[in-house]
Amino acid sequence: MRHIISVFSILMALTFAFNASAQMSKSEQKEWKKRIKSLTPQQYKALLEENKSLKGQLSSLKKDAAGFDTKLKEKDDQISDYQDQISSMRSELAAAKRKAAAGGSEGGSIARSSGPIKGIVFKVQIGAFKQKDLKEFAKNNPSFEVDDDNGTLRYTVGLFRDYWEADTFKKYLREMGVKGAWIVAYKDGKRVPIKDVLEGVI
Repeated sequence: MRHIISVFSILMALTFAFNASAQMSKSEQKEWKKRIKSLTPQQYKALLEENKSLKGQLSSLKKDAAGFDTKLKEKDDQISDYQDQISSMRSELAAAKRKAAAGGSEGGSIARSSGPIKGIVFKVQIGAFKQKDLKEFAKNNPSFEVDDDNGTLRYTVGLFRDYWEADTFKKYLREMGVKGAWIVAYKDGKRVPIKDVLEGVI
């Protein structure tokens, strides 16, 4: 091992000998000439081959490093894009929540009244249960309603004149984890099959 290190040192010296000779003193030049003369042809050949091999390895490692840098930049760009998408979706979701909570007339949502709402409206049903009674939560939450259908309690959120706004709200709920969210239709306060009203409103 020591011999290899010594030989490699001499090879490195040979590589830079011509460039460095102008900066060497006469005594240094004489010393290096002695070292070069002491090499056998086999040692000199081995040094050249090892130098060539090491240069090849160095070139390969540089290419690998450049490839990793490119991949890392691509991943950083993807992460940045995903973060922008998440930020945008959060803003849209917050806006949808505000609309649902307010039950206002902005867009396709409508204000609630004490009596049945005339015309066709859409709600987003989030569940139907016989054993779970959540009516108490609907008392002070105008955006949350409970319909009792012969003992089956159907829970809905939101109230929309526009089908597509209801559909967008349904998709937001599903993204939040409410996988069973779906749109239901009401006509003059009575629940009707959605296919019966879609033709006239889409």
